[in-house]
Amino acid sequence: MSKKEVVDPEELIIREDTPEQDAEDVVDESVSDAAGEDSEESADQAPDLEEPESELDKAKAEVVEYRDRMARLQAEMENLRKRTARDIQNAHKFALESFAKELLSVADSMDLGMQAAGDTDDVSSIIEGMELTSKQLFGVLEKFNVEIMDAQGMRFDPEQHEAMTMVPNPDMEPNTVMDVIQKGYTLNDRLLRPARVIVSS
Repeated sequence: MSKKEVVDPEELIIREDTPEQDAEDVVDESVSDAAGEDSEESADQAPDLEEPESELDKAKAEVVEYRDRMARLQAEMENLRKRTARDIQNAHKFALESFAKELLSVADSMDLGMQAAGDTDDVSSIIEGMELTSKQLFGVLEKFNVEIMDAQGMRFDPEQHEAMTMVPNPDMEPNTVMDVIQKGYTLNDRLLRPARVIVSS
């Protein structure tokens, strides 16, 4: 009969604990490796977080610049609107300025003529002065394209003539202007005042 070997209980306990310790060591190593990888990934991703921040700052700066441009553009448009309105208002107020200045000379001639008429009994000189003043007046009108319509002997035109009366006249065709009571005028070929006329029937 063979003799059995005697095993020390303490040695047995050590052997039983060994696999558990090995497992714990493996787990610790895995955790350490994972933590190391996470730290490396975080380090690699850090620059990516800085880039969006710089892009955001750039976008904010562009927004501020665009707002400043829009504000300046609105101010310029408002100034232009006010300046245009002022120019139009002045144009309406002083549109006849040059025409009025030309008429002043005619008014001066009329004053001188009336003074001369009061100092003399010579009718011919008075008539001559009136003719000169009339010539001066029509010269001013012509300068501003105000023209007299020649209606005498023309066929009656209701758009240019105002018939005051109709008179039978066997020597003229019907609807012909026999006489002009009041002259008509045009401004730049546009009717300014119709001529008042007597028309044949």
